Formats: sequence, structure tokens, C-alpha cells
Amino acid sequence: MKLKWSSLALLMAASLPSLAQAQDRLSVYGWAEYIPDQVIRDFTKATGIKVDYASFDSNEALYAKLKLLQTSKAKESYDVIFPSSYMLSKMAREEMLLPLDKSKLPHFNELDEGMLNRDFDPENKYSVPYAFGSTAIAINRDDLPDAKMTSWADLWDGRWKNQLMITDDIRESFQMALLTLGYSANTKDPAEIKAAYEKLISLQNNVLLYNSDNPRLPYVTGEASVGLLWSDQAYKTQQDGINLEYVYPEEGAIFWVDSAAIPSNAKSIDAAHQFIDYLLQPEVAAGIMEELGMAMPNKGAKGLLPPEIAENSVLFPSTEITANGHFQDDLGDETLAIYEQYWVKLRSQ
Repeated sequence: MKLKWSSLALLMAASLPSLAQAQDRLSVYGWAEYIPDQVIRDFTKATGIKVDYASFDSNEALYAKLKLLQTSKAKESYDVIFPSSYMLSKMAREEMLLPLDKSKLPHFNELDEGMLNRDFDPENKYSVPYAFGSTAIAINRDDLPDAKMTSWADLWDGRWKNQLMITDDIRESFQMALLTLGYSANTKDPAEIKAAYEKLISLQNNVLLYNSDNPRLPYVTGEASVGLLWSDQAYKTQQDGINLEYVYPEEGAIFWVDSAAIPSNAKSIDAAHQFIDYLLQPEVAAGIMEELGMAMPNKGAKGLLPPEIAENSVLFPSTEITANGHFQDDLGDETLAIYEQYWVKLRSQ
């Protein structure tokens, strides 16, 4: 089912009361290529609320910008942001977010229960899950037709010397190493963190490059044929015609959730709720998934997708795979500092 954005806007307009008289502008801070421009235009057409969209390239950049605006009491503020799980938990702990008013989110019940009430935000007091995905092993089967990989530990095999593409991400790299050692992917034990660091040192000879700016590019250009990749990037690479296999390791893939939240210094709070609820409407969510090729935890939307998307195991893994996965928890500032210390040492070698 190919949704037409123009007709979608007309469909939604009838169900959204306009807030244009009270609040005619909304400031949104999200990832690049994260919400189609047409969705934003249709929201404005339906409600009269204009949206200013700015993008960040990391959770740390989002945190730094929001912290600066809130502590300096600047006139500028954001009304809707999209942090990942561990950063959302940190922001909530530091009172940087407003509790959501669920009465203003009538489409909240469209969400997949499996993505609700996670440890990073019990009862979803501050957040609405927007997109989710995983980090697992990617293999170009045209280049490596016979490579057998079932485990994170397989990446340490000497046959991959100077061949691995690893995401340039502290948490993902350490989680991968921790899982090979049989430890929790979210450990706070300094001894286990050190052991993971030493495990990562032993992987260095196999690493060709670290890349989180555009991690699928090395697979597309042929620079790399095996390594780590995010699920949405793997899906897009497959759509480019690359014979890429996405392997969920037996120790469990690394899962992440990006959520919509409202900063504590937001100015257009009612409009922020209306925008978040608009994104939850099944027709809107389905159109976003079709255009951007990413997974959203929206039950109604999944039923509107063509089978080649709805049944794609890269975007929508089975319940068993998800249950075996490891979500990223907030570790606290002291523990994160230990990880960062070892990461700097690792990356300087």
C-alpha cells in the first residue's frame, strides 16, 4: 500500500483541532533524515502550526545543546526532542524533561506493548517510543559467500585481519565485547569494563575502520564486507542491491529505541503533544516507514505496510530475537566516565 501524502493530510486534518490561534510555531530537534519534510508540511496544513526542524548527529550533542539552553535560561528552546534510550534516562534523572500528559495522546494505544515500560523510562512517564532498531553483524554475501558467523565472538577470528567495519560508538563496542565474555551488556562493574577493554584491544588487528557517520557506505563502496551495522542502515543497503545478510548473534543483538520527549523548558507544550500524537497515527507512521525504511513500534501502522517491509526480519525481528536482545540502559555519569576513559585509550592505539 503506497500512501499518498497529499490525501493523508486531508484525512488527518479532520481529526486534529487547530492550535494555530494560541501556538502557531513548534521547534523540533531530531536526527537528520528522521521525519519526512512532507509529514511536517502536512502537519502544518492540518493544524496551522508551523514547525522549525533542526538536527543533531549524536545523543551527546543533543544533551549538550539542551543543557546549555536550560542552564543559561536562553530565550531559545525546543518543544520536541528525540533522544535514544540511555540519554533519555539521563535527561529524566536530571529533570530536563516534562512528564507527558497522556490525555493529549489519544493514539498512544497504537504502540507495541513490547516497547513500553522499558527500564530507561518505566511507565513511559517522559517518552513515546518513535523508532527502534538493532546493531548486529553484516556480511556481504557476494564477497563472502561461505563465511559462517553466528556469534559476536566470530569477529575475533584471525581470518578477518584488517577487514572489520565497526560502528564508532562506545556503548555498542563495549556491549559487543561484554557479551562475548558472558557479562551483562549494561554492566557497571569496573573489573568487567576493564576486561571488555582488554577484549577490544585484541580485536584491533581485525578492525579496518570505525564509522558512525555513514556506516553503510563502506559496504556499498566495497571497502568493507563484514562487521557491525545498524538495522535501518542494513535495510537501506539491501535496497541498494547489495547482497547483505544481517546476522543476529546468538548472545543477543544490541537494541536501541529513540523516543519523542518534551524538554522542561518547552514553550509550546500543547502543540508538542499534538505533534507527537500526529506521528503516532497509523497512516502517518506507515508513510514514514515506507519513505525512510526504518522501524516504528506502531501496531496499526504495520498492518498498512506492504509485505516486503512488514515481514522484513531486519526491520522487524521476531519476538524471540527481541527478547534475547540487550537494550542500552543509562549507566550513570560515574560509570560512563570509566567507559569513556578506556575508549579514549583504545581509539588512541
